[in-house]
Amino acid sequence: MIDFVGKKQWFFLISWILLITGIASLIISQIQLGTPLRLGTDFAGGTSMTLQFSPAVEQSRLREEMTKLGYDKATIQNAGEGTFIIHVTELTSEQAHELAGELGAALDSEVKIGDYYLASPTVGAKAAQSAVIAVIVASIAMLFYIIWAFRRMPKSFRWGSCAVIALVHDVLITVGLFSLLGLIAGVEIDALFITALLTIVGYSINNIVVVFDRIRENKARGLSSDFALTVNSSIVETVGRCLNTSLTTIFVILALFLFGGATIHYFVLVLLVGVVVGTYDSICVAGPLLVVWEKGEWSSLLPWTKRPASSS
Repeated sequence: MIDFVGKKQWFFLISWILLITGIASLIISQIQLGTPLRLGTDFAGGTSMTLQFSPAVEQSRLREEMTKLGYDKATIQNAGEGTFIIHVTELTSEQAHELAGELGAALDSEVKIGDYYLASPTVGAKAAQSAVIAVIVASIAMLFYIIWAFRRMPKSFRWGSCAVIALVHDVLITVGLFSLLGLIAGVEIDALFITALLTIVGYSINNIVVVFDRIRENKARGLSSDFALTVNSSIVETVGRCLNTSLTTIFVILALFLFGGATIHYFVLVLLVGVVVGTYDSICVAGPLLVVWEKGEWSSLLPWTKRPASSS
């Protein structure tokens, strides 16, 4: 039997490393860019369009020509196979086609405009505000749902709080990673990013509820007087189910990531990261966190203050 609860300090240490790295990235991004995440057209406003070049051109040459045409602040993302996602200031459809023609002539390549999207900064600001509210409302709804679902257990609020803390853990790690990608690779977030985050919240809570439900069953039938042993046994009993569900989901997401269109590339990447983090969280964090609260072992949440006990 794998002692997940006994190794909880190691798992908490991994979580702290990921969280601190993500928070540091958010702070650095705020200082450098004026926003914690590199915002796409949906939030910052402007025009987003996909340009496909045939034959393909180098991104450096495209950026050089965009600068010559007066779009030195344009954001260019290489989507592969001669396709680029470009974010610029507001352009009408006619202006966009004119820009594509000028680029094609300068780069000696045929240019086709794929997706074209125009958003105003005001709408973008409202979308960002709505996105934050949506995540907060979802978390609160999950808290009350867990409290109600486990209302027959002593201190059901504790169960709900641990589940929500685990959800916040997943969201913060995912957001932190994309903040880091924004700094390193210029990755921008759009409305699909929020959709993916809410999907991750739903997926993670499903796995957590499965584990918590098995803990409740084992506790009700008196598996052990030691709550830590009951939790660990429940995790071991459900780990196969969680991994099988996650792997089948990951295989589908990987297929979409590798063969899907450029416009959903980062949306799929958010889902991939979220499923991996959510699976890790439901197995290695949520249950052990419940044990910490039950036994008052708060020092184990700060694993660097005490060396984790070695397994015998």
